[in-house]
Amino acid sequence: MFSARCLLRSAFSALNVGSSSSTSASSSTSILPHVLNSARRYATEATTSQQSPSEVNAALARTSVLYKTYKPVTPGIRHLKRPLSPHLYQGRPLRELTVPLRKRGGRNHHGRITVRHIGGGHKQRIRLIDFMRTEPGPCDVVRIEYDPGRSAHIALIKNRNPDLCGGKVWSYILAPDTLRAGDVVESFRQGIPDGLVPGFVDSKDIRGKALESDSNGGAAEIQTASTASLALGVLRAITIKPGNVVPLRLIPPGTIIHNVALNPQGRAILVRSAGTFGQVVAHESSGKYTQVRLQSGEVRKVLQDCVATIGKVSNPLWKNRNLGKAGRNRWLGRRPRVRGMAMNRCDHPHGGGRGKSKGNKQPRSVWGWLAKGKRTRKPGPKGPKNSNKMVIRERPRGKEKRGP
Repeated sequence: MFSARCLLRSAFSALNVGSSSSTSASSSTSILPHVLNSARRYATEATTSQQSPSEVNAALARTSVLYKTYKPVTPGIRHLKRPLSPHLYQGRPLRELTVPLRKRGGRNHHGRITVRHIGGGHKQRIRLIDFMRTEPGPCDVVRIEYDPGRSAHIALIKNRNPDLCGGKVWSYILAPDTLRAGDVVESFRQGIPDGLVPGFVDSKDIRGKALESDSNGGAAEIQTASTASLALGVLRAITIKPGNVVPLRLIPPGTIIHNVALNPQGRAILVRSAGTFGQVVAHESSGKYTQVRLQSGEVRKVLQDCVATIGKVSNPLWKNRNLGKAGRNRWLGRRPRVRGMAMNRCDHPHGGGRGKSKGNKQPRSVWGWLAKGKRTRKPGPKGPKNSNKMVIRERPRGKEKRGP
């Protein structure tokens, strides 16, 4: 025991002396080489910069950057997962483009509950989104903002036209996936301006005559086939950009779109949720309708004079978020949902009985409507004749949705 202590004391003294002089360092290595070698190995293993990451580690690192997670110091943030959006503006919205949200808890003017599971929540202001985009001309994207009233992000844009009044200079639009501050968007809802593309003539009359009838008059004399194709290619290079509003008749097949309108003078009502997109399938030879595939997989006809926005809706990772606890649902204004089998017989068709049983009944809602498999919308091609002429192919259901 005494010899071991002396050996350790001599080793530490040699190490201290080695830090002050090189001669003593050489003597210390001669005394205890195995101690110093093990220390060097430990320091090398602790340094992660010298280790080259494998492909698996690199892939996991890229995946983990997409979401923000937290150290589980409390149960409420153990499973909390939020998409990372470092490009979002951290300040408050433009107050002139917002209105206060008056909460009613799902009740009508009689005080009766008409929409269940709504109540409470944080105070919010509604952002006024421009779904018409009637003002032509280039607009600068000032910033990308968060909107508590929808899953997608919104963009604050400023019109460059100095003649507009104050209320039309600034506006909010749905932000496409790749849109960032500093980009330029434009609305061609009123048509292509004259002189934008040399050799291209944008006229609904010429378009309709050339497509609907064989006698197109002087349309072939105005522009030859080669000049027209070149002008059309230049036009698409200018107009087909994320955030631009273009009539469907000018959008080439295969283009990803969102914010689709069903009325030529109406607002955009289709494909507005986070991460959703539609696609132009084909233009009919009659020159009246365009076939558009929606997010659900349904293919329907839309008037070619209707407009759509180019690109995919922003915030595609929103569907993979995890709130982490029930309290965050309450902050969002959502009240608990009670299962029908947990109710009494007088409160729900599934209620009552002994134990967990709904009595061999078909699944129904609280009002007695069939809940699973019952068609509630006007049927399309598979339904009665001429019931829904606009739907070409219905969305996949059942086995079609699951695939082979």
